[in-house]
Amino acid sequence: MQTGKIGVTTENIFPIIKKFLYSDHEIFLRELISNAVDATQKLRTMASAGDYKGEAGDAKIFVTVDKKKKTIKVSDNGVGMTEEELDKYLNQIAFSSANDFLDKYKDQANSIIGHFGLGFYSSFMVSDKVEVITRSYQDGAKAVKWTCDGSPEYTIEESVRDGRGTDVILHIDKESKDFLDDNKIEQLLKKYCKFLPVEIAFGKEQEWKDGKMVDTGKDKIINNTKPAWTLKPSELKDEDYQKFYRELYPAGDEPLFNIHLNVDYPFKLTGILYFPKIKSNIEIQKNKIQLYCNQVFVTDSVEGIVPEFLTLLHGVLDSPDIPLNVSRSYLQSDSNVKKISSHITKKVADRLNDIFRNNREEFEKKWDSLKLFIEYGMITEEKFYEKVSKFALLKNTDDKYFTYEEYEKIIKENQTDKHKSLIYLYSTNKTDQFSYIEKAKSKGYDVLNLDGQLDIHLINHLETKFKDSRFVRVDSDVIEKLIQKEETRDAKLPKEKQDDLKSVFNIRPKSKEVFNVTFETLDENETPVMITQSEFMRRMKDMSAMGGGMNFYGELPDSYNLVVNPNHKLVIKVSDELYAAKGDELSSNDAERKKLKEEIDFMEKEHKKKKSDEISQLEKDDLEKLRKELSDIEDSRKNVLEAFGSGNNTVKQLVDLALLSNNMLRGEELSTFVKRSVELL
Repeated sequence: MQTGKIGVTTENIFPIIKKFLYSDHEIFLRELISNAVDATQKLRTMASAGDYKGEAGDAKIFVTVDKKKKTIKVSDNGVGMTEEELDKYLNQIAFSSANDFLDKYKDQANSIIGHFGLGFYSSFMVSDKVEVITRSYQDGAKAVKWTCDGSPEYTIEESVRDGRGTDVILHIDKESKDFLDDNKIEQLLKKYCKFLPVEIAFGKEQEWKDGKMVDTGKDKIINNTKPAWTLKPSELKDEDYQKFYRELYPAGDEPLFNIHLNVDYPFKLTGILYFPKIKSNIEIQKNKIQLYCNQVFVTDSVEGIVPEFLTLLHGVLDSPDIPLNVSRSYLQSDSNVKKISSHITKKVADRLNDIFRNNREEFEKKWDSLKLFIEYGMITEEKFYEKVSKFALLKNTDDKYFTYEEYEKIIKENQTDKHKSLIYLYSTNKTDQFSYIEKAKSKGYDVLNLDGQLDIHLINHLETKFKDSRFVRVDSDVIEKLIQKEETRDAKLPKEKQDDLKSVFNIRPKSKEVFNVTFETLDENETPVMITQSEFMRRMKDMSAMGGGMNFYGELPDSYNLVVNPNHKLVIKVSDELYAAKGDELSSNDAERKKLKEEIDFMEKEHKKKKSDEISQLEKDDLEKLRKELSDIEDSRKNVLEAFGSGNNTVKQLVDLALLSNNMLRGEELSTFVKRSVELL
């Protein structure tokens, strides 16, 4: 029997391995099975090269749990090890200076593996003793057994093993006894080893017999040794890709289509990415792309290797060229990662372009499901925008699709305003904004349907890309001002009467929304009263609601314009009724206002002739008194006008109709409107 100490110059290495080497203790199983796969693959390689003449047999790795003995065993029939190899690989941990190592890595334990090859030692995180029984493939080789209890002491002695290969037996410690549960081990095997290239057997297949589940005697293989991404695209059909998607994601909708990656230079990368159906409520389900290294599962957090927008995709990436740290669970930033990220972005854009060019009709059918993903990429990745903007689509309110270039040609002549800006009219809700859309169409304008959750961000982005262009929502102003032309129109009501009617139509001062009454000179057949909302303010509030960093705007109340058409006969009728009922009172008020304004103007001019200290306090008080009287007179006039408006059924009906057409009349107000409408009829 050989005894000795593992080649480490300090006894503190095992506590570090046990507690800090890996961020997640469960990966011990992945590391041991990865080693078993390596040993099996080595034998296959040697056999194919003619360096091994013996019987290779069926390559298989067995995992067994013994609850009574509190052990987990991983067995393979790979190359095995001689006593010398066992001593070399398990006892000579390659540290140039253990003390330097401990000083360097005690606060960043996740930086070890990949530098020092400690995968096997992860077994000590869950074990108080580890045994390795191994027999080399070499002729005449004897079995040897290595034992270590988690201290630097070990023993190597002769043992017995039928055939070549290695058994690693973990004696599970008290803190890790949950790993002795069969379901737990099967769950871990399926997580980390589901697509390893060597069959992994865990337990036996079962079937229902005589009222209970019984073992069939057939090994239960938990992995698929030839997953779709390891095959050539020419070897796969559409149903094969669909089947593999179901293997990855048993629940959910079928994907729209896929991209098969197969790159050999300047890095190795294989994989299959699927475009899922993304709902309009932006279900950004990250952690859906699984990263593998030579078919060993590494992580499903791939933000470091693919751009943010590509995390919306589902599927698998496999590359041996991605540098990984100790637990293979975090990606390190280097040039290879950046190259791979750029390549994936390019491949995705190229695949979308191929579908668009080869089958535009099919592309348009899938656009609404693809739109969110593509817009996300265009907003966040400049290179993706450059490629995709050539075939990205805009959909109008008639459900017709156009590329950006096609749509510009369609609207350029009719929707260019007097400032030479091209106006893209859009709607965010075809139902709520129906009347505004119809008015735009009556002018020969086209209206886009931008009802997606990222559309507001997209149009902000497109306005920086499109030359001399603006996006304007169809309800943000009256139709004549949405796309301003040179033509002007005279108002039938003079400005003085319009000023009075502003107070008459101001009948919603207690509303939670702010309404600013304005007048726009429209055609007499246009709507008498309508509601618009400032494009700028609405966009800022929309961005705030989506977390766009505009919190100040989000706290402001909703602000609307109540636009009155002074050329409409009903508005003129209200004006006539106002002066018929309140003309004398308003004329008297006018006379008082005029007199006070003249007196104030005279005094202000006199004060300007003097220096400030030459104006007596009495003069100042007299001027302030006149201003107060004018303010009271103006308030009195405003009260008269607002009282008239509040009591005038035509005014109330016109305002409520405007609210109703904007889907803003609800509850008690809606009930009152219906009752009043019946009475008016």
